[in-house]
Amino acid sequence: MASSSTRPVLLVADDQGNIFEKPDLFMLCRRGRELVLPRPDELMPLPPESELFFLPGRRAIGLDPESGVPLEQEELAVAAFAAPAHTLSAHPAYKSEPDAPMLPLFAYGAVGFANGRMYVCARKVDEDKRQVFTDLSQKKLRKAALDLAAMYPENNLIRHLTHKCALTYACPAAKNFCLGRYEAPLPTSRACNARCVGCISHQDKTSPICSTPQSRLDFTPTATEITEVMRHHAAMAVKPIYSFGQGCEGEPLSEYPLLLESVVRFRAEGGRGTINLNTNASIPSAVAGLSEAGLSSMRVSLNSARDVVYNAYYRPINYSLDDVRQSIAEAKQRGVFVSLNLLFFPGFTDTELETEALEELISETKLDFVQLRNLNIDPEFYLELMEGFETGPVLGLKNFLKRLRQTCPWLRFGYFNPYVEDGKIPAEEETPIFVQE
Repeated sequence: MASSSTRPVLLVADDQGNIFEKPDLFMLCRRGRELVLPRPDELMPLPPESELFFLPGRRAIGLDPESGVPLEQEELAVAAFAAPAHTLSAHPAYKSEPDAPMLPLFAYGAVGFANGRMYVCARKVDEDKRQVFTDLSQKKLRKAALDLAAMYPENNLIRHLTHKCALTYACPAAKNFCLGRYEAPLPTSRACNARCVGCISHQDKTSPICSTPQSRLDFTPTATEITEVMRHHAAMAVKPIYSFGQGCEGEPLSEYPLLLESVVRFRAEGGRGTINLNTNASIPSAVAGLSEAGLSSMRVSLNSARDVVYNAYYRPINYSLDDVRQSIAEAKQRGVFVSLNLLFFPGFTDTELETEALEELISETKLDFVQLRNLNIDPEFYLELMEGFETGPVLGLKNFLKRLRQTCPWLRFGYFNPYVEDGKIPAEEETPIFVQE
């Protein structure tokens, strides 16, 4: 590839997946339903460990610089799946054919080409290196996983984390557990009280999403197995984090008695580190109980702080967004560090009405942290799901973050679950509020 343009030009792909540039057309991107030129301050070099996708049934659209007219191409659109710690600010511009297949559950970033390299519409939001595996060989990982499993031959949870999660699905958290560092996953639940449209481990038979990136947990570990995982990780990691609620399971609060027993046992024996709960926060009484028992932090998954938008995506069963708010309050009252796992969708999450609702939720609850995660879903499918909901103008990711920072000056932003002690991030663990400011 070669280009002398200072403004990124369009990338396209042929039907065999060969990617090349269109030097006479500028890159366009999509924010919601708007096709626009990317803002100079939202473009960054494509980070290492990112991936490129060509999008079947979707014809790329670029801008003719002479006429200023968007032009649909014969070739396919190209998207970037940005490496962890990066949040997308725009989707690629394309026109879907009538028979275009549903895209798999990944995040699709707008990507172009300039000055000999690729650029993506994204922002780095966390400096943590926990999911950077550049120097990790598959041979080293496999040995670490098999050695760990051999140490605990009777522990089904460890076998699940080593053989299925780390070696089959390449789960970053499971790989780190095998390597004895950072955050150890603690999947426990086979059931869920939500029917998330973009669930990555289970889809209803009627769902148009034909496959998920991974299968759901098919057994329930015991408290002994769970605490054995925690005990091992505590002995290995410098600043261990243990997280209930993973992509391979349902809602961990559905196994509240099991979680409570595990937390009580681990803390009773002097277990150190951050016990974290990734959750939909649907059962306030369970959150209160876990907080009393020794929970350190809670990450609440959320696509919107507005009921109609939340309900359209999560499709909750016997709970509401009011329960989520109450759970956050229960945790905060007991000194638990609370994060939002904000499922960010460019051109929707960063609109005026969505931002106002988030500002209200954060101001009301005084939650601590927002993890800016990309919503993994076919962009057009999500927009169809949100059809008819008023949003107001698009602010853009940068202005969205500035608004939240101004309204809630105590708030911190990142991508990963932070290490927490006594309800706060230790000073030496703090990272800048905005990377790339």
